[in-house]
Amino acid sequence: MHFDIATRQRWMLALAHSRADTLSKQLKALKLAPEYELIRAPEVGLMQIQARMGGTGNRFFAGDTTLTRAVVRLAVSGTLGYSYLLGRNKHHAEQCAVIDALLQEPEHFHTLMEALIAPLEAEREAKISARCAEVNTSKVDFFTLVRGDNA
Repeated sequence: MHFDIATRQRWMLALAHSRADTLSKQLKALKLAPEYELIRAPEVGLMQIQARMGGTGNRFFAGDTTLTRAVVRLAVSGTLGYSYLLGRNKHHAEQCAVIDALLQEPEHFHTLMEALIAPLEAEREAKISARCAEVNTSKVDFFTLVRGDNA
């Protein structure tokens, strides 16, 4: 089964922002335990973060962060699954790689998108909304008064 880039980016984003404990619980509930081999065992590395002033200026290095990556191959079909996650959780990276591989399989795609990816996306949206609401409570509107003698 072939997926467009946007669909895969969608599930990779949801997996990358997922919490390890939440993902483990949902996988157990789905009773998915496929056999797989590690192509690249989960490993932790360092990555430089680049930024742009105002989102449009010249790039500069903003700092470093830890990154964990993993690659697995499903035993039955040979499908490869990848994951790159911020942080140092090797088990989480391995789980995400397995789910990436399963999502590429036609027999698991719809089930995982509905039962796993959609709830992860909803949880992330709720967290973002809650954070926005919290930040908006401290929002200050600044305005400038024009004095009459400056005209």
